[in-house]
Amino acid sequence: MKNKLREAQLEDLPGILEIYNDVVATTTAIYDEFPRNIEQQTQWYHAKKEGCWPIIICEQEAHVVGFASYGSFRAWPGYRHTVELSLHVAKAWRGQGVGSRLLEALIAKAKEQEFHTIIAGIDSENKASILLHKKFDFQISGELKQVARKFDRWLDLTFMQRLI
Repeated sequence: MKNKLREAQLEDLPGILEIYNDVVATTTAIYDEFPRNIEQQTQWYHAKKEGCWPIIICEQEAHVVGFASYGSFRAWPGYRHTVELSLHVAKAWRGQGVGSRLLEALIAKAKEQEFHTIIAGIDSENKASILLHKKFDFQISGELKQVARKFDRWLDLTFMQRLI
């Protein structure tokens, strides 16, 4: 059975939370050190919905295997045409096209909502994510050295952008 994409619902939050917390605990894809609980994830969900920001999930047999969203890049009005994305795939599903499908759907949604630029902030060592974004015409726009610390080491952040 082929996995499908759809807008996330409240009942998807445990699956999203499972992926998020695994990424936090095992990777540098998220520069957070603490897992979220369901209340925090529910607040995140409602904030996204209130802001008209999409949350797209990829599901396989009613199980969330990846999710993606975007939101405001910066709080000032001049940035209102730019969004920053977030995309995460469950460990067992990485490298199977889930990220590509989610990124493609986010780009389409950004076009539909008439945004001009999409930004991705990616850990500089995450070559798979950088390659994924390049596949969808994102360009490296800069690298910030040693801006975060996790797992007892300094981390560099690569910014990529795509004009729509």
